Amino acid sequence: MTARLPQVFPHAGLPEHVTVYEVGARDGLQNEKTTVPTEVKAEFIERLANAGASVVEATSFVHPKWVPQLADADVLFRLLEHRPGLRYPVLVPNLRGYERALACGVREIAVFASATETFAQRNLNTTLDGALADIEAVVTPAIERGLWVRGYVSMCFGDPWEGPVEPSAVASVVERLLAFGCHEISLGDTIGTATPGHVRALINLLADRGVDPARLAVHFHDTYGQALANTFAALQAGITTVDASAGGLGGCPYAESATGNLATEDLVWMLDGLGIDTGIDLPALVETSRWMADHLGRPAPSRAVQALTKG
Repeated sequence: MTARLPQVFPHAGLPEHVTVYEVGARDGLQNEKTTVPTEVKAEFIERLANAGASVVEATSFVHPKWVPQLADADVLFRLLEHRPGLRYPVLVPNLRGYERALACGVREIAVFASATETFAQRNLNTTLDGALADIEAVVTPAIERGLWVRGYVSMCFGDPWEGPVEPSAVASVVERLLAFGCHEISLGDTIGTATPGHVRALINLLADRGVDPARLAVHFHDTYGQALANTFAALQAGITTVDASAGGLGGCPYAESATGNLATEDLVWMLDGLGIDTGIDLPALVETSRWMADHLGRPAPSRAVQALTKG
């Protein structure tokens, strides 16, 4: 049977191309209760690349004590097939993680910050200023070495302890990360409480403060079913990079109210229907997520995967 695909109806004011920043191999698998074998992770990443993903965040060089599911980062990265035009960023939580990544030949890294004081204290074990100082200690030598650096900012649209988060507080952290030298900043809706108007307000505020939307990405969780609506609002505001997780895997291990990431298949279905190029083959991506779901022993959370599997 021919694979079902959306009808295409372009919408004015949206980008012609969107970069899908695939986080399933890192942000998705780090939340699994059981450890996925290294060889399975490597094949998962290869399948994502074969489906057309151009950016796959491969792993995190975090201490195994904190995220045992990613304890194999050094081994995994060396197993990956590096091809022209295919990017494998990795998350580095601190200077030690950065040094481990360098030893593996990593050329693109991501660092992790928070927009709120409480999240920094509870989960980064330091103050917000202290966390940013630690990040600067990683970003500065990375930039000097010519590495590409992304900065994640969590809790941009709400915090489980502090509640509402002012856009100006988020903007201050974004500006500091850019001043350190980060090339791109991903705005994280860690507990999924954002709505489209909130998304537009934050991106517009950043633009008013001189931050080009081309330097930004968005990272939505679907806790309240708003991830695609928020993505559409972000595209209207000029965003061209969207984080997503194959099959809808993942959440945040440090925020109990966070459910899964925006599913890559759900995102690609919408973008395909809008006539926006991603370079991703949707049927191949669906098959990849079904394959991983079989390894995990449960269905993929993605609505598109479920619908296309019933077919």
